[in-house]
Order: sequence, then C-alpha cells, then structure tokens
Amino acid sequence: MEGVRPGGGPPAGGPGSGSGSGSASFPSLFPPGLHGIYGECRRLYPDQPNPLQVTAILKYWLGGPDPLDYVSMYRNLGNPALNVPEHWHYISFGLSDLYGDNRVHEFTGTDGPSGFGFELTFRLKRETGESAPPTWPAELMQGLARYVFQSENTFCSGDHVSWHSPLDNSESRIQHMLLTEDPQMQPVQTPFGVVTFLQIVGVCTEELHAAQQWNGQGILELLRTVPVAGGPWLITDMRRGETIFEIDPHLQQERVDKGIETDGSNLSGVSAKCAWDDLSRPPEDDEDSRSICIGTQPRRLSGKDTEQIRETLRRGLEINSKPVLPPINAQRQNGLNLDRAPSRKDSLESESSAAIIPHELIRTRQLESVHLKFNQESGALIPLCLRGRLLHGRHFTYKSITGDTAITFVSTGVEGAFATEEHPYAAHGPWLQILLTEEFVERMLEDLEDLNSPEEFKLPKEYSWPEKKLKVSILPDAVFDNPLH
Repeated sequence: MEGVRPGGGPPAGGPGSGSGSGSASFPSLFPPGLHGIYGECRRLYPDQPNPLQVTAILKYWLGGPDPLDYVSMYRNLGNPALNVPEHWHYISFGLSDLYGDNRVHEFTGTDGPSGFGFELTFRLKRETGESAPPTWPAELMQGLARYVFQSENTFCSGDHVSWHSPLDNSESRIQHMLLTEDPQMQPVQTPFGVVTFLQIVGVCTEELHAAQQWNGQGILELLRTVPVAGGPWLITDMRRGETIFEIDPHLQQERVDKGIETDGSNLSGVSAKCAWDDLSRPPEDDEDSRSICIGTQPRRLSGKDTEQIRETLRRGLEINSKPVLPPINAQRQNGLNLDRAPSRKDSLESESSAAIIPHELIRTRQLESVHLKFNQESGALIPLCLRGRLLHGRHFTYKSITGDTAITFVSTGVEGAFATEEHPYAAHGPWLQILLTEEFVERMLEDLEDLNSPEEFKLPKEYSWPEKKLKVSILPDAVFDNPLH
C-alpha cells in the first residue's frame, strides 16, 4: 500500500532540502544512496526541493510488497524552443542500493552498478488545468520494479514491455512501453556504485510490434521525430490517438520495413506460455524422461545449469501475459532486446559470462521427434522468430512463464548450440534446442502464413512436417493456465 505526501520528510527531501544551516548538519540521517540520487534531482529541479512523493507504507525490506521506497513527482516546464511540452517527471528510488547495508541489495563495491544499476523515470504530458501529478505512473513503476526483483532480469535502453492494457486503465491506445535513457538525468556515482536513469515511454500496439520486428532503438528514434508521439524528450501523452505510422505512413513503409529487411529483429526471445514434448520416447517411459508436459512439474536443473540458462536468456525476455504487473504476480516477464550487429554467425554466448560449452552440461539428449506447444500470442511471434532472427543467422528463445521450460530456435550459423544439422533436436533437461536450415525456415514461413492474421484464427490449430518429425500446436490459454482443463 502506498501513500502520497510532500517530500519534506528526511527520506524524501534529502540533505539540503530545508532552508538555513540546519540542513547541512544532518547528512548522516539520510541513506547515502538516496542522497546521491536526490542530488541529481536537486540539480535538475533546484526550485522544487520538496516534491510530492508516493511512498511505500511498509518498506520492501520489512516485508512490504512494493520494492520502490519512493517515487518523486516533479513539474517540468519543458522546452518551448524544442517543442517540448510541460509535463510531470517521475523518478524512482529503490532499484539501486539506497542503504549499503545489505537490507535490500548486496553491496558489491563502488566500481560496479548500485543494486540493479538503474532507477526508472517517466515523463507524462501535463493536461490543461492539471494542478497535481496523477499517481498511477508510480503504480506502474512499482509493477516494473516488482518484476525486476522477482526475476533478477534488469532493463536496458531499447527494451520493450508489452502490457496489453492502457497504462492508466483508461481507453487509451498507449498500452505498452519502451525504455530509453532519460534525456536530462545524468548517471550518478554513489558510495554503493553507479546509478543510471531509464525512462519509460508509452507506445501503441503497432509501435510495439514494429519494435519487436525491428528493434526498440529504431522506433525510439522515430518517436523522437514526431512531436505529438513523444518528441525529443519522449514524453508520453495518454490522449494520443494516432500511431506514428498513421501520422506519417512513410515511416513504416520506408524506415521500418527497410530496417527489418536489412537488420532483422533484435528481439532474441520472449517469456511465453509454451511447452514441448519428446515424441521420440513412449509416454510410459517416465524414468529420466526429458518430456515436458502440461500439468507435470519439470525436472529441476542443477544450480550451474540454471545460471547458464539464465545468463543466456537474461536479455531476451518479453512480458506477454497481462495479469501480472500489477497486482503482484511472479509469472510476468519483461521485454528485452539483445542488440547485436547483423551477422550470419550469431552465438549463444552471454555478453556477461563465459560461453555455454555443451560438454560442460551434465547431459544432452538428441531427440528424433518433437511437439511444440504455444498459446496464440506466443505462436503469433513464430514468423518473427523465423524471418527476423533465423534468416539473419541468429537464435530465438521462448522461456516458459510457468516453469523451467525453454525452447531455443537456432540457425545453422549459430555458434555454441548443442543442436546440429545431423541432430537438429537436442535437449538438456527442460531446455530444448531446434536447429532449422534456411530452406526449412522458408517452407515453415509459407505454411505458417495464417499466424499473421490472428483475427481469423480458430483454436486449437496444428501444423505438422512429418518428414522432419516436427509438430507445432497453437492452443487456448486455458490449456496453459489450467493444466487439468
């Protein structure tokens, strides 16, 4: 539960927020990490020492549900010369390490990131006559922070989050988010590490899909060129009724389509409702089975394997299921891109860890035949996986939101995969890899063409390639939500 109050109290105002010499005599009362972030806020808003704040009534480190201790709300006058309108500027406190005493984040030194290394910001266009900032953006930020704490997946500039609902619970077309660097907030060095500021940018469904098919940074650059869609500071206007492609059709036809054709997609994976079955093994053979079935608990990976897979998937997950953020629900995942230069030889190596070497895994099984299962939303992304990733020599991963199951599609140019052209289906525990040749990808794209028209779709739907011993089923959500259904 949260409360709204002026930021004049010690935690909110921070050192120097009061007048007179007394404010300088109490620096030890304020958490040093919070002090550092507040200093950047004070630099940007010297005339607003006591902003309104949304604060967690019961702090996260005391068992409360909200990870952000505070969200400060400032009035920004914009920049008329740059056609930047007046807006409300929201800044979070809590994703970084505010305290340095391990109550929330493990203190790892001053050279690296503080906590998760970032705080969230949000810029909301101020409506005419609006005298106080709406508080719903603070709830949105708490939901995103909750995901980060629960999943340990961090956000990066260019990431996208599919929300599937108006951000303010209205009738708005702004139903999803991109993330980018805040245009005014500078990185802060605190005693507990560095803090950067990532700004949430509200977007329409069509803009999210374009970011998925191409990349988030490209769509952000287009939004910056359209004043009513964000402008140079990427301000969210919940009353915006047109997409950038409706405002300027050439943006889609020339910029996005060319980018997709040239670059492919930088979305390396999604969190999804998915499962797979090993059809090579008789159903009654349960001992040491690698079959992942709806309604059964998948085998647990070792700690080493879990860490390897987590590092591989760390920057390739997207939020796909709405009922998670908020209210609190651990099933929702985030929209992250893996930005890499176009290459015919991608890799399953993590940018932050050593390569995943097949012989280091405990056991890898080659499968003769597999059955892949997706809900409709996840299935609709298969053409993106094939056209935007595999045809560009890359890989694409579906990570189940209900367990350890993962399905990674790889092309013949991907290094580090344990699926090969000789054995295209291979699994380690609940992690399945499927290697598809370019010729087979082209054929699948033809056969799966109706996935591009979800409004004409009737479930369940099955696709089968008997000579390849591969079957794909698109199933209703209820099958995944209720395994006994």
